[in-house]
Amino acid sequence: MTNLSSEAWFRDPALTRLFALLNADGGEVRVVGGAVRNSLMGVPVGDVDLATTLLPEVVVERANAAGIKAVPTGIEHGTVTLVIDGVGFEVTTLRRDVETDGRRAQVAFGTDWQVDAERRDLTINALYVDVRGEVIDLIGGLADIETKTVRFIGDADTRIAEDYLRVLRFFRFFAHYGGGRPDAAGLKACARAKDQLKTLSAERVWSEMKKLLTAADPGRALLWMRQSGVLTEILPETEKWGIDAIPGLIAAERAFGWTPEPLLRLASIVPKDVQRLAGLSERLRLSRAEAVYLERFALAPKPAEAVTDAVFTRDLYRFGTEGIIAVIKLELAGARAGAEGNPKAMARAGRLSVLLDRAQKYERPRFPLGGSDVIAAGADAGPKVGEALRKLEDEWISSSFSMDRAKLLARLPEILKS
Repeated sequence: MTNLSSEAWFRDPALTRLFALLNADGGEVRVVGGAVRNSLMGVPVGDVDLATTLLPEVVVERANAAGIKAVPTGIEHGTVTLVIDGVGFEVTTLRRDVETDGRRAQVAFGTDWQVDAERRDLTINALYVDVRGEVIDLIGGLADIETKTVRFIGDADTRIAEDYLRVLRFFRFFAHYGGGRPDAAGLKACARAKDQLKTLSAERVWSEMKKLLTAADPGRALLWMRQSGVLTEILPETEKWGIDAIPGLIAAERAFGWTPEPLLRLASIVPKDVQRLAGLSERLRLSRAEAVYLERFALAPKPAEAVTDAVFTRDLYRFGTEGIIAVIKLELAGARAGAEGNPKAMARAGRLSVLLDRAQKYERPRFPLGGSDVIAAGADAGPKVGEALRKLEDEWISSSFSMDRAKLLARLPEILKS
């Protein structure tokens, strides 16, 4: 049998304590899901989740008696988070789905491990580890781990109909853990269910998509999402734009040591259009920071072939570094992809590398004047103050930021007359 007792996460004293607490007096607890999957696939383990035969209220009672903080994070679905030394362990009672509508489920608690395994989504997510570290496989997950096959448990259409978010989870797990081609039955079931994605909350859809875009190389998953029609369903902006930039971006990330950025990867597969990206941000309910990122990307100019240092510095000041860095990275990735045997593309890649370095080191200068200076020069408070400041700032930028405060103040009287 496969045993994970030598894994560092399994030897955690906090986990040992939970095993002792929840395995006592007729109860049983096992580690389930991601920790087991990742250990078997040689991927770092994050959260450690547990499944138990004990009812949630019993889990809470035992935790309270042992001085362990219990947080009812999803108690209606049987989940209690036990916190030891600041680290949370989700403990969920074994359950079966009584009724589902594609978005949420009503559950009944039980003690049957087979039933609990069969109600989960993917075979690689339904493996358990007991107190001895033995891996317990009730649905053939070990074989799929071995072949890197992402497969629904049982009938794919049935699993998806229980929660349509599983369409996106299928591709997300394929991006992170899959090898070769996606499971054919799962892929066809996802294609059949794509129209149901519109019934899900935008937040759930974007959360899954963002996780997919953090994969080391999401390119194959995006390709199959496109082939099945799923990508167009959630990101119609990509329909005529395509995903051809992804391979070059992934190659550039690896070559330059860039940290993978989900938003930059998203930017690479959508049109650089302010209005359409604003619509995307609203539709998927992106955070304010995420929406601003896409807006700045859309507004930032692409560096011209022979852009001068002075013009580039002005662009950095006017448009900010965030959007310009995103644009340069995508342009650099594209230039690198076409550089082999192409001297012009190689030269452009070299120039873009220099500009990227400048943009990353850029410190935005502070405009020396404020509204109080304009009022002190005799202007009435109101729109004319802002108008004067904008004109002076334009002159300051045109001077390559060389005009100091004294020179700007000297220009004020004439600006106010105009």
